[in-house]
Amino acid sequence: MLNHIKAMIQYLLPKQLLTSLFGWLASKQLGFMTTGMINGFIKLYKINMDEAKYDKADAYKTFNDFFARELADDVRPIDQAEDSIVMPADGVISQFGTIQENVLLQAKGHIYTLESLVACHSEMIETFKNGAYVTTYLAPSNYHRFHTPCKGTLKEMIYVPGSLFSVNKATTENIPNIFARNERVICLFDTEFGPVVQILVGATIVGSIETKWAGVVTPPREGVMKRWTYQDNEVQVEKGEDMGCFKLGSTVITLFAPNRIEFIADLKEGYVARVGQKMAERI
Repeated sequence: MLNHIKAMIQYLLPKQLLTSLFGWLASKQLGFMTTGMINGFIKLYKINMDEAKYDKADAYKTFNDFFARELADDVRPIDQAEDSIVMPADGVISQFGTIQENVLLQAKGHIYTLESLVACHSEMIETFKNGAYVTTYLAPSNYHRFHTPCKGTLKEMIYVPGSLFSVNKATTENIPNIFARNERVICLFDTEFGPVVQILVGATIVGSIETKWAGVVTPPREGVMKRWTYQDNEVQVEKGEDMGCFKLGSTVITLFAPNRIEFIADLKEGYVARVGQKMAERI
């Protein structure tokens, strides 16, 4: 009941306004105030700064710099097996499995469609029908950069405007179609494992979604869908490569074409994921 009430409050919140205000504040250089906010956040969420490239709060000029912080070298080793696909983000696996024709599981009792997730992109719908998916939820305490699950070539990127519901256990269990309702960035790669899509889902207080090749994708929030196409070899990525960041964080959904990959045997709902760990392998 409490989670239901928390989720219902989301409908009343001025989500766009809150996100804009926090995004503005997080981008400002406020000296000791910024350092104080960062130290408070570290304490509240028990963040292990020993993993960070810069482990002191005063090394970050803005809260956004801190939130999009890089990790120290070798903290997240990348599985080097030739047939492996790796975790794209630190977080928790909230759902995974086979896309049933065109249906994905959001949470117990809630489903959503492939069409709604990829904004009715007909080619993607046909490509990923009956494929596989994995949803990784990033909590505020997590490292908030996202990485590529395998080596590939970027073919297309789409920005889909939408709402900014918070994404957490309470909302995914009580707000229908949340991933397809929220703002998101869809990245399509051509890989040796077949087509792979990485979907970056926004949420309340997510002031920005950035990619290495396009920079800041959102904001601005103009309510207009945008599409970028890329020539062969224009943007190539290696397995486990840093592909961008959330400010703040949300969710990464990864899609695979049918009969291409098999998830590791011990993957389960609630699995604690770390960038670079083996997630699946070639069939």
